[in-house]
Amino acid sequence: MGGPGLGTAFCGDNMEKLKYFAPCIFGTEGIAADEFRRMGCEEVEAQNGRVNFSGSLDILARANINSRFSERILINLGSFRAETFTELFDNTKKIPFENFIGQEDAFPVVGSTLSSKLHSLPDCQSIIKKAIVTRLSEKYGISWFKETGSVCRIRFSVLNDVVTIGLDTSGEGLHKRGYRRNSNDAPLKETLAAAMCDTARIYPDTKLFDPFCGSGTILIEAALMATKHAPGLARSFSAEKFGFIPNIVWQNERARARDNILQNVDFEAQGFDIDPACVELTLANAKKAGVEKYVKAAVGDIKDFKTPDDRMLLITNPPYGERLLDVKAAEELYGVMGKRFDMAPGKKYFIISPDDDFEKCFGKEADKRRKLYNGMIKCQLYMYFKNGVKK
Repeated sequence: MGGPGLGTAFCGDNMEKLKYFAPCIFGTEGIAADEFRRMGCEEVEAQNGRVNFSGSLDILARANINSRFSERILINLGSFRAETFTELFDNTKKIPFENFIGQEDAFPVVGSTLSSKLHSLPDCQSIIKKAIVTRLSEKYGISWFKETGSVCRIRFSVLNDVVTIGLDTSGEGLHKRGYRRNSNDAPLKETLAAAMCDTARIYPDTKLFDPFCGSGTILIEAALMATKHAPGLARSFSAEKFGFIPNIVWQNERARARDNILQNVDFEAQGFDIDPACVELTLANAKKAGVEKYVKAAVGDIKDFKTPDDRMLLITNPPYGERLLDVKAAEELYGVMGKRFDMAPGKKYFIISPDDDFEKCFGKEADKRRKLYNGMIKCQLYMYFKNGVKK
């Protein structure tokens, strides 16, 4: 990596511009990077499982409030090589933590280590914590920290002997929008649902269907997207209590997000589920998200599903062997779907599944596939959008 790279949170001698990174689901890095570019972020770079970018404190707030695809936003405090605990301590101690952590702030340390000589996670946590305490003790002239103030969670990773230390500005993961307090037995993560919707292209006049709506995540994320409603507008973030970020930054960015919302669009989302409890849950969650006027749901079996005569988009996460059904039952379900989904012009289908035999069971080869991860389960998003188009 060439040198310790300490203090890389700064693009200059002040905090007018910071370096950030945002972890995201594997397979969605490009989608997340494009989103950050649209926000006005600078130096955007997609890497495996994360996106790097830079910007002002306004960007920090904007990214938290508006990001649909990333898991959290972190300030990149520093990155360096370390093969010994002495190197880990000394290089961590060089980071200017006093610019971010106040005398009474709590600063818990969490992290991960992989393919590195420093493989003991508890030891890494302890040494990084000790280095921060030592640094702050010298800067503040105190030997004991109450840690009763704002929570400034430090997250580190050690990968191939390279240590990256970040300050978590989000708190709860960004997939927690606030509308889904309850869910069905196998909920789809909001960030993954949003990525599926982005891949399928959601417009203000889209007519969307999901025959396995569950708790309504796909329908709701699509409705938020169609109305340009920021996913984090109704929730709070850890960084709102950070002493170095003026409250006006958050006020301005929330006002900006509210101004961007489209009113009375022609978007329609219709969900079906065989379980009446899931239908009720979908409607309740849509109301919590503020998109109930665009989302409808009803009890329905896939065997009775009928596609509308006009154009339509279907995005769904059907039950499968590793979630709810056994593999045989799931594959039989794919066969029913293949018979019920009309491949006429104007009909588009986006279906996520971990089954390598999905296309065989469905009865049609996908026009395109995209690898995505549903939790730890490797899946493919099977896309059918060339229906009726001469090849």
